[in-house]
Amino acid sequence: MLLAIDIGNTSIHAGIFQKKRNIRTMLMRADASQLGISKAFKKNLSTDAKKIKSVVISSVVPDVAIITQRVIERLMGIKPIVLGRDMIVPITNLYKKPKQVGQDRLVNAYACKELYGSPAIVLDFGTATTFDYINRFGEYEGGIITPGVNTTIDTLAEKTALLPKIKISKPDRLIGKDTVGSIKSGVFFGIACLCDGLVQKIKKSYKNNPIVIATGGLASLFCPYCKEINKIDKYLTLKGMAIIFYKSKAKP
Repeated sequence: MLLAIDIGNTSIHAGIFQKKRNIRTMLMRADASQLGISKAFKKNLSTDAKKIKSVVISSVVPDVAIITQRVIERLMGIKPIVLGRDMIVPITNLYKKPKQVGQDRLVNAYACKELYGSPAIVLDFGTATTFDYINRFGEYEGGIITPGVNTTIDTLAEKTALLPKIKISKPDRLIGKDTVGSIKSGVFFGIACLCDGLVQKIKKSYKNNPIVIATGGLASLFCPYCKEINKIDKYLTLKGMAIIFYKSKAKP
C-alpha cells in the first residue's frame, strides 16, 4: 500500500492507495507542531499503518513537510519520498522560473493530463484559487493565482471594523438583505463569476476549448454555479501522486 500526503497551507490531505486504487482518504488540519501532526496520523492510520510500505509527500509548506517526514519515520519506520526533491513530477514545466511552481499545481496538471487529456484547465479551490493551464502538447503552460474563498472572507473581517467573519455557503438571494447575506452573496457569486470569466479568457487567449477540471474542498459547492467547469475530481492531487509513484516503480 502507498500513503500519499498532500500538505497545503490550511489542511493535510492523505490517501491510501493499492495499485493506483484509492482505498481511503483523510483530512487533517495543517498543524505546525510535531505533537499535533503525530496525534493526527496516529488517529487516522491506526488500522492501516502496518500495511503501508511507501509514503509520498507533496508540500507547499516546507516546515510542516519536515515535521511530517519525521513523524512518518518515527511512527512507521518509512523514509518518505518527497516530490520535487526525491522524485520529479514528469511534466514539462514552461514557467520562466520552474522552481516557483508549487508541487501541488504540477501534480494536478500531470494528473489532469493523464486522466482527462489536454488541453485542460485545473481549477483548484484551496487557500488560493488557482487556474493551471495544460497545453495541447501536455505541457504545464502556467497559471493564474487569486485569493481563495476563505482567504477573502478572513481578509474582509480582519481589515474592516464592522464586517463579521462568515462561513461560506450558497446565499438565499443575489441582493443581500443584511450584512451577512451581502457578504455571502458578494463572495459566493463573485468567485463563481471570476471562475467563469477567467476560464473564458484563457479559452479565448489560446483559441481552443480545454476541458476544465475542478478540485479542492469547495469545488462541489461552486461547481453548479460555474458554467465552465466540466468535472469535479476532489482527490485529483492524491491520484496524481499515486500515478507518479506507481509509474516510477514500473520503470525498468
